[in-house]
Amino acid sequence: MPFIGGLHILIALLCAVHVVRSGQQLYWLFILFAFPLLGSVVYFFAVYLPNSRLDHGARRAVSAAARAMDPGRDEREARAAFDVSPSAQNQMRLAEALLNNGEAQEAAQLYEGALKGPFASDPDLRFGAARAYVECQRYAAALPHLQALKAERPEFRPDQVLLLLARCYGGTSRNAEARESFEEAVRRFGSFEANAEFSIWALATGDAATAARLQTDIDRQVNQWNKVSRQLNEPVMRRLRAAHELARKGG
Repeated sequence: MPFIGGLHILIALLCAVHVVRSGQQLYWLFILFAFPLLGSVVYFFAVYLPNSRLDHGARRAVSAAARAMDPGRDEREARAAFDVSPSAQNQMRLAEALLNNGEAQEAAQLYEGALKGPFASDPDLRFGAARAYVECQRYAAALPHLQALKAERPEFRPDQVLLLLARCYGGTSRNAEARESFEEAVRRFGSFEANAEFSIWALATGDAATAARLQTDIDRQVNQWNKVSRQLNEPVMRRLRAAHELARKGG
C-alpha cells in the first residue's frame, strides 16, 4: 500500500513544518520521521491541538477524554516540569492542571504568583486566575480580571468569561447585573453550562419560576449527551443537583 505509506510521510512533513514555524523542540522532528504515523498522531494531540484555533468546546472534550484515561497525568507532568524549571509558563500549566483536578486553592496561589510577573496581562493567565478565584468563592478578586477581559479582549472565550462574570455578580450580591449577564449568556450561547449556572443562581435566590423554565432546555440537552459529554459536564451537574436539593429543603 505505497499510497498509505506516502500519506503518512506527507502528514509527518506537514507536522514538521509546524514544528519549525511554531518554534517547538527539535526532538519532535526525530519522532515524526522515525515513527511517521504514530509520531504525527502524538504531535497532533500533544502540541498542535492545544494551540490551535479549534472550538474551545472541542478542545475541552478532547482534554476530558484524555483525563478519563489517566486522571492524574496532566498534574504529574505539569508538576514535574515546574520542579525542573519554575518558569511562568510552567507555573501557569501546573495551576491549570490543579484547577482542572478540583484543587482550586493551590491553583489560586500559583496564579497569584504568576500575576506578579511579566505576563500579568496575558489573557490565559487572567482567565485562569479568575476561574480559580471563582471556585474558591473569591468573587471580588476575580471581577477585575473578568471585566478587563470582556472590555479589552471581547473575542477571548466570551461564553466562559460572561458566565464567570455572572457568578461573580451573584457572589457579590449584585443580583441585577447577575441576572442580566446570565440572560445574555443563555441568549447568546444557549449552552448547557449557561442554562445550568443560571438555574443554580436562580435556585439560590429563590426564583423557582426561572429555574423551572431553564430546566426544560437542560433536560433536552442532557438527553443528547454521550459518555464524554457527561464526564465533561459532571462538575456543573453536581452543583446543579446540590442547588435543587438545597431548594427542596428550603435552604
